[in-house]
Amino acid sequence: MSLAYLLCIVAVNYGFTVAPLLPTPWGDMWPPMSIAVGLVFVLRDYAQRAIGHRVLLVMGAALVLSWWLASPAVAVASACAFLVSELADWVVYTWRGGSFRARVLWSSVIGTPLDSCIFLLMIGHFSVTGAALMTASKMVAALAIYRWVR
Repeated sequence: MSLAYLLCIVAVNYGFTVAPLLPTPWGDMWPPMSIAVGLVFVLRDYAQRAIGHRVLLVMGAALVLSWWLASPAVAVASACAFLVSELADWVVYTWRGGSFRARVLWSSVIGTPLDSCIFLLMIGHFSVTGAALMTASKMVAALAIYRWVR
């Protein structure tokens, strides 16, 4: 699971470099790769379940690899957004009680808006509508996993 987490982070960051932002009907821009980011948040929870707090080392390795594969602007924005949101995800997943299923959902609910806002601010495309669309699209994977895991 840790390898899948690492590879997904690198693939998403590369995707943000090559996939263009798409205009929304409201005049904002939406990155289609944001759908895949929801999977990253869920994979992080599974990786932590498998290797514990060493998941932070995997996170660091993925950020280093992403620097080499993405454009500098996307890499820096992604690293900052990812660092804040993934650490928030890690904190919520680690210290929130309850079932694995509930912790996956709550850690994604906290992490995805942080990631969206920071990333969009850093690449100069922030808007409330854009951040809401990006957050909603990221939650698709988290909600699918929430419903799937019983």
